[in-house]
Amino acid sequence: MRIDKYLWCVRYYKTRSIATTACKKGHIKINDAVVKPSRDVYPTDTIELRKDQVNYKLTVLDIPPNRVGAKLVDIYRVDKTPKSAFEAQEMLKLAKDYYRKKGVGRPTKKDRRDLDELSLENEQ
Repeated sequence: MRIDKYLWCVRYYKTRSIATTACKKGHIKINDAVVKPSRDVYPTDTIELRKDQVNYKLTVLDIPPNRVGAKLVDIYRVDKTPKSAFEAQEMLKLAKDYYRKKGVGRPTKKDRRDLDELSLENEQ
């Protein structure tokens, strides 16, 4: 099965054309090699893909006959993505929440102290 179709079948991408575009942009690797959308996937292949600023790592267990339900996805792949990747994504969300709108002015001393406190909490 083609890599773009496989990623669509196991629900990493909403449409097959989005999966194809990700392959063309070089966001998808099989066994540490950047691949084209037409590259075939076989069991025991290791797939690395970058989506929403998270680097996912998967191992292919089996090839699905067609798109599968969310509960059945684990039959066809093993997700080996480290938890630190998702924690980094949470940090990014927190940073965006604090973003100051244009025209609000310079950060106050209280704003700076809050930022310093937030960064100290994340280091621990």
